[in-house]
Amino acid sequence: MSQKKDAVLKIPLLPLRDVIVFPHMMMPLFVGREKSINALEDAMNKKTDIVLSAQIEAKTNNPEPRDIYEIGTLGSIIQLLRLPDGTVKVLIEGKKRVKIKNFIPNENYFMVECEELPEKQESKVETEALMRSVKTTFETYVKLNKRIPPEMLMSVASIEQAGRLADTIVAQLNLKVEDKQKALELIDPGKRLEKLLALMSGEIEILQVEKKIRSRVKKQMEKSQKEYYLNEQMQAIQKELGEKDDFQQEIVELEKQLKAKPLSKEASEKVKKEIKKLKMMSPMSAEATVVRNYIDWMLCLPWATYSTEKTEIIEAEKILEADHFGLEKVKERILEYLAVQSLVEHQKGPILCLVGPPGVGKTSLAKSIAKAMHRNFIRISLGGVRDEAEIRGHRRTYIGAMPGKVIQAMKKADTGNPVFLLDEIDKMSTDFRGDPSSALLEVLDPEQNVNFGDHYLEVDYDLSKTTFIATANSLHTIPRPLLDRMEVISLEGYTEEEKYQIAKKYLVPKVIEANGLIHRKIDIQESAIRTLIRGYTKEAGVRSLERELSNVCRKVARRLLSNKKLKNFVVNAKTVKDLLGGEKFKHGKIETKNEIGLTNGMAWTEVGGDLLVVEVSVVPGKGKFLVTGQLGDVMKESASAAMSYVRSRAPLFGMDKEYIQNADIHIHVPEGAIPKDGPSAGITMVTSIVSALTRIPVRKDVAMTGEVTLRGRVLPIGGLKEKILAAHRGGIKTIICPKENEKDLKDIPKKVLGQLRIILVDHVDQVLVNTLDIKKPEELFKVKPRGGFDGVKPHYTGHVQTH
Repeated sequence: MSQKKDAVLKIPLLPLRDVIVFPHMMMPLFVGREKSINALEDAMNKKTDIVLSAQIEAKTNNPEPRDIYEIGTLGSIIQLLRLPDGTVKVLIEGKKRVKIKNFIPNENYFMVECEELPEKQESKVETEALMRSVKTTFETYVKLNKRIPPEMLMSVASIEQAGRLADTIVAQLNLKVEDKQKALELIDPGKRLEKLLALMSGEIEILQVEKKIRSRVKKQMEKSQKEYYLNEQMQAIQKELGEKDDFQQEIVELEKQLKAKPLSKEASEKVKKEIKKLKMMSPMSAEATVVRNYIDWMLCLPWATYSTEKTEIIEAEKILEADHFGLEKVKERILEYLAVQSLVEHQKGPILCLVGPPGVGKTSLAKSIAKAMHRNFIRISLGGVRDEAEIRGHRRTYIGAMPGKVIQAMKKADTGNPVFLLDEIDKMSTDFRGDPSSALLEVLDPEQNVNFGDHYLEVDYDLSKTTFIATANSLHTIPRPLLDRMEVISLEGYTEEEKYQIAKKYLVPKVIEANGLIHRKIDIQESAIRTLIRGYTKEAGVRSLERELSNVCRKVARRLLSNKKLKNFVVNAKTVKDLLGGEKFKHGKIETKNEIGLTNGMAWTEVGGDLLVVEVSVVPGKGKFLVTGQLGDVMKESASAAMSYVRSRAPLFGMDKEYIQNADIHIHVPEGAIPKDGPSAGITMVTSIVSALTRIPVRKDVAMTGEVTLRGRVLPIGGLKEKILAAHRGGIKTIICPKENEKDLKDIPKKVLGQLRIILVDHVDQVLVNTLDIKKPEELFKVKPRGGFDGVKPHYTGHVQTH
């Protein structure tokens, strides 16, 4: 409710963007900011007026008092309507000018103290003369500016007050907000009319120039149309004189191509109709060009042209092995398909989806598959595609219409059974123009793609003999119906040994040749390659490794040319550090001694695995529990579950209620700048908490992974292969993992498994006995607890399954 004392009003303020409301002016406003909506609702509820003042900068989303003009308009709310999108439509009527004196602190909206600004009285004769001049000038302005309705002249003519006349006209002018604000700040009606007269004169001058420009453009267009008409007449005269008609010869050539091309019956009928239509058209018409392009597309496509396949399994296997190291599952699936194809005459093409991190060889593998199958290879990139017409094409009614990417690629392949790579299928997006992933459903369905319909062709095209291969970095962005049509094959990151073999067999010869060192004696030793893998790259694939090898070769090339006496060059681990500087990355390594409250966990990342240390500190306090290290919600919940489990079994470890209640426990996972999440650190946290509470050290050469429940059960986790390889690299000797993950051990290289002791567990008690630095379980589990939680017994059975 407004309070009036000494002509000072205390009312809400509505900041405006790019608009000025003048007195006697009614205007609809759309309000979306929370503070502004609160101000309107408060004014409506308390039935008060509201101050309408413009922002100095319209782009400011959260204006401060200094961002709002001091002079505004006192307005009343006529109508307020809430819209479905949360915004508010309000009809405002300006009443009087006001000056903001002070901003009253208010968190929900702007509340101000303001005073009304009364208009000054002017001499009648001078004011009357100004009003007549303004009305006459405004009449000229309306004649030039068609956006202002003529009825406005009648409305203006009936206004007798000088101030109201100025405010009414200035609101109709196409002015900048700053100019309108200056007009609002002029309290004197006479000065306001003088300012308005000057503004209108400037606007009239601009409008007159615009009118001249429009007239000139119109004359030029009439001239162009005249030239077109004369050209058409000239062509008609030439035709009557019997000049050679190249157009007819072109149509005859198209008919010959149609007879020689093995089109489908539907396509052949369609092309015949289009040629017939073309004969009746003028060769210079726009429609003739559209029809001509359509016929060209139909005749250029490979309708029944197929490349001859050789399905020799042994030869195909040799090609795949020569081009790629590892990737056994993918190679096995391709060889299975080739074997079936040699036995079945009409085998439908498989639709594979290779999923894996960048740089693991998805695109190059697709090329090798085409090579092994003796087929042409084509690739289209779907990254950033967001228009359905890019897959299905545009209808011919649109100017510049073309077939979609699929048909364009088939024309480029020049055969009806290529290996078709859909690269980055997970990078497609959707907008108002349609969903390209839905258009791909027909392309990637073996039951439907025999009759693929492109909007441009308007006939069915057979894609059933095409082998489609899609690549993606992740599956969660691929729509479920599209994913259901593909056979997903995961390409995990390469192990260190695989990276070494790839570098030795493929990358080193490639970069030596690329950097002009093929005729020089350069020897890149194993130690150098492994140093590059461990210290200078951190990736799942081998792209960064190839870049670092190229970097080494460039520096070697410079040294060889700088020192003519150097005939050969040996690159080892020390040389790499001399050439490239210190190592860029470090990998987790074990501690030098057994520590209390410090346990080695294992983590999975997109670039492989890594060791994850969990630290726990116990200090006297009030039973507080703190978790730090930029952990995600799942990992925080896992920490809470671990703490609850330890508290519930405190008597078994010789701890009573008071000991737990008077101790503050802090769990920290180092490298706090890196986000971490997932439940697989559950048993690691339990071990660190128990170690810190019992003061028993944790063995430094043991690492573990597994989710823990409130009952102490150890649940399975993912990424075991990458985790075990990271632990092996860090010097770990014993791995503890869930029993249910035993099936995943077959993916671990035998060379690595032979150097590790794998302990499979299903309860946390088994983890503690094999991790804490004790000689027998009785040192950890006390038979007679000192108090509380009676009846709690250890689940340790005395033996665990090991590999």
